[in-house]
Amino acid sequence: MSNVRVRFAPSPTGSVHIGNIRAAVFNWLFARHEGGKFLLRIEDTDLVRSTREAIDKVLDAMAWLGLDYDEEVVYQTHNAADHLAAVEKLLSSGAAYRAVKESVDPATGERKSGEVVLFRMPKEGVIEYTDLVKGRMRKKAEDTQDFVIVRSDGSPVFHIANVVDDIKQGVTHIIRGDDHVENTFKHIRIFQALGAPVPQYAHLPMIVNAQGKPYSKRDGAAFVGEFKEQGYLPEALFNFLVLLGWAPGDDREVMGRDELVEAFSLDRCKSSPARFDLKKLLWMNGEYIAHQPAATFKAELSARLAAAGLPAEPLGCTLDELVPHVQIRTKTLSDLPGNCEYFFKEEIGYDPAAVEKRLHRPGAKERLLAFADAFAALPAFTIESTEALVRAEAEKTGEDGKPVGMGALVHPIRVAVSGRTEGPGLFEMLALLGRDRVVRRLRAAAEL
Repeated sequence: MSNVRVRFAPSPTGSVHIGNIRAAVFNWLFARHEGGKFLLRIEDTDLVRSTREAIDKVLDAMAWLGLDYDEEVVYQTHNAADHLAAVEKLLSSGAAYRAVKESVDPATGERKSGEVVLFRMPKEGVIEYTDLVKGRMRKKAEDTQDFVIVRSDGSPVFHIANVVDDIKQGVTHIIRGDDHVENTFKHIRIFQALGAPVPQYAHLPMIVNAQGKPYSKRDGAAFVGEFKEQGYLPEALFNFLVLLGWAPGDDREVMGRDELVEAFSLDRCKSSPARFDLKKLLWMNGEYIAHQPAATFKAELSARLAAAGLPAEPLGCTLDELVPHVQIRTKTLSDLPGNCEYFFKEEIGYDPAAVEKRLHRPGAKERLLAFADAFAALPAFTIESTEALVRAEAEKTGEDGKPVGMGALVHPIRVAVSGRTEGPGLFEMLALLGRDRVVRRLRAAAEL
């Protein structure tokens, strides 16, 4: 068993941002790869915003993503006595000092003064460390300033609480976002002043949007709960987050959890910003859904059909027959049952944009009626017979002297029968719906 001990230390002040949970994922993977311990510490010193609801959101997000931790959860507020004891030690050694400092009351705007405790930063030399992601980091002492570690109300500030808790928990590696780089120079000096070993640091790259700016709510879903609500699988989001700032060194992208644990190492983390590509996440989620056990997908579809008030079984076929065709084309679970409801309702709704693009064309009405008659006359209504019929029509010469082509026929038929532009293969869809229903829908669409 390794002596590696890492921690995820969120401040629960609301919904869990994907940037924060990405840090948890990297810590978890590093601990599991090294055979060490992954710890959870709730930094709940913001008593106004660190509500039970906010803490539960952190715990729920971690449980959903399968981020299990190894020891009891540590709540930072429970360690306040340790934080203040460390401050007394720093005061005794001269590493900290008391001073009167003015501040502005955020509620009233009034200026007031009170005694605070400041940590004394060195005035000469260089503070440096080797970052496991960013490499050698240096800062001149003259560019640092003393900083508050105890407020005028006697409460410890993040910097001292964070370091003391890391010492108490025996943390060996601190893996967090690179927005903490400046804090690290301060924290290293606190570790040293308290006579404690300095952990190794790894600062993960910022997650950015397509324009290279920090990814936020304005760019789309940004919180773990939103991705869950939108029908993303936890396995897919986990896999995607790992690739935001890390790569396995080959062309693998869809990787199972065991595979990721085996491959993960900090030396493959990137220091440049990681771009959040929603299209890639959507593709990856579709891959995970496509490879779910059919029974798992069927249960999800059934639950969503019931919630939407639709029948448990489709028209013209069984649910077991339909599942493979729907599953392989589902990108998010929230697509269900909307992307296949035409299998469960006689009266279907038409996408106006699809109708405008595919059916509002010269000769469309006559063509749909002709296919209705041709399908009705087929000796057998199968995947093979319907495809053969449509292909034969596609090979005929159009008014421009060129073959009509499959695209000019397949798309209008699909929209007429389903109301949508996407779905299972056309001929599989026709066979599943059945001859009579297909013919009726073609004739109804022709009269739109």
